Amino acid sequence: MQQPVTPIRRAARFLLDKAVVLSGILAFLVALQPEWSLAAGGADANRLDLTHSSIGYLALLIFALSYLFVMAEEYTHLRKSKPVLLAAGLIWVLIAWEYMQRNVSAAVEAAARHNILEYAELFLFLLVAMTYINAMEERRVFEALRSWLVRSGFSFRQLFWLTGLLAFFISPIADNLTTALLMCAVVLAVGKENSAFVSLSCINIVVAANAGGAFSPFGDITTLMVWQKGIVEFWTFFLLFIPSVLNWLVPAVIMGWAVPAGKPSASTEVIAMKRGAKRVIFLFLLTIATAVSFHNFLHLPPMMGMMLGLAYLKFLGYYLKRTIHIEQSANKSADERVGDHEPIFDIFSHVARAEWDTLMFFYGVIMCVGGLGFMGYLQLTSHALYDGLGHTTANILVGLLSAVVDNIPVMFAILSMEPQQSIGQWLLVTMTAGVGGSLLSIGSAAGVALMGQARGKYTFFSHLKWSPAIALGYAVSIAAHFLINESSFSVYPRVAG
Repeated sequence: MQQPVTPIRRAARFLLDKAVVLSGILAFLVALQPEWSLAAGGADANRLDLTHSSIGYLALLIFALSYLFVMAEEYTHLRKSKPVLLAAGLIWVLIAWEYMQRNVSAAVEAAARHNILEYAELFLFLLVAMTYINAMEERRVFEALRSWLVRSGFSFRQLFWLTGLLAFFISPIADNLTTALLMCAVVLAVGKENSAFVSLSCINIVVAANAGGAFSPFGDITTLMVWQKGIVEFWTFFLLFIPSVLNWLVPAVIMGWAVPAGKPSASTEVIAMKRGAKRVIFLFLLTIATAVSFHNFLHLPPMMGMMLGLAYLKFLGYYLKRTIHIEQSANKSADERVGDHEPIFDIFSHVARAEWDTLMFFYGVIMCVGGLGFMGYLQLTSHALYDGLGHTTANILVGLLSAVVDNIPVMFAILSMEPQQSIGQWLLVTMTAGVGGSLLSIGSAAGVALMGQARGKYTFFSHLKWSPAIALGYAVSIAAHFLINESSFSVYPRVAG
């Protein structure tokens, strides 16, 4: 008699599968030729080559083990920030200890501070963006959109296309995770009894949200990091619009034929936005414009523009607090219940509701990858990928890797390598890292979240069934980028390299 598959066994099986992948990557790094290693007296005489030392191998092992736990979060219920925070601390302890033995600790401190600065800019930028998203959620912006879609009486096929289209165009402004969760809520509300519709729509939403984030500096962490680094200008990212559309449209057309016919029963639920909701949306757009202006015209970090935008929201919160009783008195109807007042807008509650686990995860990842890079492993990998395989092949493989390993450490590693490549190649790797996660349901935060939200209807294997169609879209988008943006491959950035 076959034994039931328990959650522990599922987790063990998942960890084993990921261990095979990561052990292959680890073995590849360790087996790199010694002649590719850093010269101890190269650009920085105080920087040690630790790539072929026991400390270097131990650091690689620590990072690989921590990332196994990150990828098994769904099964172990261990927050992803915990293992990488531990790994980051241990890796830098190993580095500092080795440098102390050589009396060159100042180099370690300078490197650590550099990585902390990298994280600080990303942290403050994302904190403001998350605060605005939370404010819009609290003002019921997303719920109002969901209720409108549910009661509009669209057919299953119309909803399939509409939720995908909205996911594609909302994710460049909001993050792909929030967008995917919103659209999935619509799908579940109208078609929860139709598993085929829910499954296909969830796949479509994941692909659309990831593709939509690829052509906007605000749409994905990977594009944000490349833009903040100053490698690609803000408007240059929009060269990826048509390739991104094709990345979503090709699999959507193929899957669209399988969407069941029929029309769900319409709902009469009406959800109105709270007072100030439209002003929050306007200020969010103004904040984005401010961040772009700071970067493009004042040559200041975009993060500073976002922090100025947070001040906009704070003053709006102050205004809403000061005027709440005036407006309630003016709009109070005769049959209104006593004490039925709108909650006061509290800006700090929105800050507190930021995705702190994600923000701490980013810190752990940046410090882990930064530590491995300081040891010399990123330069080894850069030689192996970009000198050994060529830029195009390497950048396409990055997308395939991001379907298994989170695209954030992958992109940060590439930025740290600073390969000397054209704007076209930087756009290519930005796009592939962003959309490659669509190949598997576990390849992006949107996919993992929807597997939990639509549990039993949208699964790893239901997504895997359509992976060939998604892979076709991946190939078509790359081909379109080379065809449409051919001129960008002869232009090189002013910062990179």
